[in-house]
This record gives sequence, structure tokens and C-alpha cells, in this order.
Amino acid sequence: MNNNRVVSKGWKIALVLLIALVVYKFMFSPLSVESNTVKMGPIVSEVMGTGTFEARVQATISAKISGQLSDVLADQGNRVAKSQLLATLDDGDLLQQVEMAKAELEAVRASVDRAAADVNIAQATAVHARTFFNRVMPLAKNKVVSEDDFDNAIQQRDVAESQLRRAELAKVETERQLAKAESTLKYYQEKLNDTRICAPFDGLIIRRDRDPGTVVVPGSSIMQIISTEEMWVSAWIDESAMAELAIEQPARVVFRSEPSKSYNGIVVRISPLADRETREFLVNVSVKELPPKWAVGQRAEVYIQTGKKDNALLVPQQAIVWQKGKPGLFISNNGHAKWIDVKTGLRGIESVEIISSLKVNDIVIWGNDAKNPIVKNCAVSIK
Repeated sequence: MNNNRVVSKGWKIALVLLIALVVYKFMFSPLSVESNTVKMGPIVSEVMGTGTFEARVQATISAKISGQLSDVLADQGNRVAKSQLLATLDDGDLLQQVEMAKAELEAVRASVDRAAADVNIAQATAVHARTFFNRVMPLAKNKVVSEDDFDNAIQQRDVAESQLRRAELAKVETERQLAKAESTLKYYQEKLNDTRICAPFDGLIIRRDRDPGTVVVPGSSIMQIISTEEMWVSAWIDESAMAELAIEQPARVVFRSEPSKSYNGIVVRISPLADRETREFLVNVSVKELPPKWAVGQRAEVYIQTGKKDNALLVPQQAIVWQKGKPGLFISNNGHAKWIDVKTGLRGIESVEIISSLKVNDIVIWGNDAKNPIVKNCAVSIK
């Protein structure tokens, strides 16, 4: 019996000591925390996205006809003007065809002239035959001339009119041949013009794909050109930020080649289509100033400004704690952690606007040890 009492008393003492240890740990052993004094200051709310640097206007330079490249007159990195000659195709065969078409056109024009002369002759013959017929007809009625003479007058009139119609049809046919010959010449001249490949707009050659001697077909790339008048970053933004974005919002662009510098931009286009896998949508941010060195296709981050205040109550981002879907934070209250529910406003890169429950000079605290999180009323030691 005495042994049982001793064991029982020992357990009770151990339990009391454990409770005392927990109480001490919780109430008196301070937890080392980070802190920040609440102050008023400016804040800019931004939405971030990652994308690709591109030209708004770009084109593939290709041939309209098949042929062998005889010259390529521009290389990647060259700036070119609209209508500037970029490449030429071998035009030997087409030059011959143009000359042949010209000769054919001249021959047809001569045929048209001959047909016109034949019409004039036929018209004169027809007029003469009608006049003779009109003179003979009253004489035939009065039996002054014989029936054979009258029949000959009718025959001459009909033959002359038939020859006139035939000459007129021959003229129409040669005029059609003339139109065909003119179209053929125009066709070959346009084909000859197609051997000269020119720039569609002022721009920059960013890629060259072919060299002289290469056989090209319509649609195959000889080189690629962009217009540098408007360059933008096509950035993917999470769909949760869609309601915050609008055309003409200011933005800043950070190229990965210059991570320490931002370039001013502006939102110029927002896609109405979201990716069903990533739940992101495209936003095009025009870059107002280009870095000294850049490349189409390089990666960049965009930060789109969705709000701005010059005088807001600010706390660090890491101080905000979400519990049951609501934000709150801890403040230092006589060496202990006090929980406060808050209402947040704009969210910047490092700071969050607090619009309720805090005041200037309050000290907000947060911990960096996931194994020993801050809890209500625990003792804290500010670093």
C-alpha cells in the first residue's frame, strides 16, 4: 500500500512539473520573433505575370513563285525600309517569256490593224452595192432593166453585206486575241516582278533562313522581319486577377537580362480566352522604351499596376496570417502575442495596406520557425 501511494504521489508531482513546464514555456519562455512598426506610407498594388518579348507586327518573307535564289541582300540584324529589295530569284526564263509575249502582242496588233482595214473595204463595197441596188430597183419595176440585171444587183448587195459581217467578226476575233495577248504579257511581267522580293514595311530582319542558290517555293521562309514601332510582352496572368486588369493600366517590364532595371509599359490588349489547364490568360503589355540589347522571344516579367495610394497604413506581407479564410496578424502586447482580425486593402510587392484594427506605431510580429508558430498570448522576444 505504501509503495502504491509513493508511485501515485510521484506521478502527481511529475504531472505538476510538466504542467508548470508547459505554462513556463508558453507564458514565460519567450519565442523569438520578427517585428515591424506600423507606419503610414505609399503603396502600389501590382499583378505579376511572366511572358515573352515579341513584336506586335511581324512577317515571314517568302517568294510568291517557285525559283532559285540568285541574291539575298539582307541579313539578320539589318534594318530595312518599306519596298527595299531583300532578295531576287533567277529571272532568265521569265525574261524570255516576257519578250515572246511582247512579240506576240505586236503581231496581234498588226492583225487588228489589218482586220480594221478589211472592215473599211467591206463597208465601202457594201455601200456601193446598196447604192447600185437602190438605183436598179425602180428601173426593174418599170421594166427598164432586165430581171437578170436586177438579180445581179441583189446578189452583189447580199454578198457585200455578208463580206462586211465577216470582216467585222474577224475584227472582233482579233481584238479578243489582242486582249489575250495583253493579259499574257501582263501575267509574265507580274511573274517577272515576283522575282524581286521586297520588304513589306519598315522593320528589322531578325532571322535569315536561305542563301543564294537555294530553290524556294511559295510560303517557304527566306527571312523574317518585325516592325519595331510597337514591341510588347505577351504575359500569362492568373485568372484570379482578371477583374483587376484594364486596358491602358501602367505597368513595368523587367527583362531577365537586366533584372535590376524596370522599363515602363502599358496594357494594350487583354485576351478573353483562358488556358483550361493552367487557368491563365494572356495580357499584352507594350514596352515604351527598349533596353540597349534585346531579342525577340526572350523572357520577361510584367508588373501591372492595379492600384496606388500615397498614404496608407502598411504592414509587411509576411505578417499577415490567414485563419478560416480571413486575414489577421499578431502584435506585441507587453511582451506577449495578441491576435487581431484585420481588413486588408492594396497588396504591394512587400507591403499590405491595413484598413481596420491597427494604428500607427503598433508593433506587428511574425515568426520564421514553422515548428514553433506564434499562438495567442504566448511570450515573445523581438529580435
